[in-house]
Amino acid sequence: MKKSPQEKKLDEMLHSTRLVAGGFMGTDTRQPQEVIQHDTAELEKSGCTPRQLAGRMRELTELSKPRLGNWTEAEAGKLRVKSEDFKGGLVCPWPHPGIYEKRVTTAERLDTAQTLVWTDLNIHMIEAHGFFEGKGAFFRVEPAQAVQILFEGLTLTPK
Repeated sequence: MKKSPQEKKLDEMLHSTRLVAGGFMGTDTRQPQEVIQHDTAELEKSGCTPRQLAGRMRELTELSKPRLGNWTEAEAGKLRVKSEDFKGGLVCPWPHPGIYEKRVTTAERLDTAQTLVWTDLNIHMIEAHGFFEGKGAFFRVEPAQAVQILFEGLTLTPK
């Protein structure tokens, strides 16, 4: 099927290394819409929606911001988070306005030693576009792993 001009432009932006090192698609050879459909299905298997996951990621980022660069306990003995800011901003590859701070948040499960890393732009792309980035992308968020780290065995569950 032939791509529309908008789809071609999005594809170029997602594969471009001008916005982010390595591009948003990484080494993934699938079309962006295929990545989105696959990741949404994976996330739904765990009983979570993109909006719920993005909300939890945003909540943890906000919790960690006052102690920038230092670990903050998010759930006693089970989860801690840390955010680090970098100069500048990132734009969403989809055609709409918005610049997202270059902030990197790390969540660490203390009971399993698993970590999850994301940016403010990841939160937006997951919530607004259902896009977790392609396989091999530096800031790819694996949907099932994200739910496992941010929800499973914790008092907070997806709402």
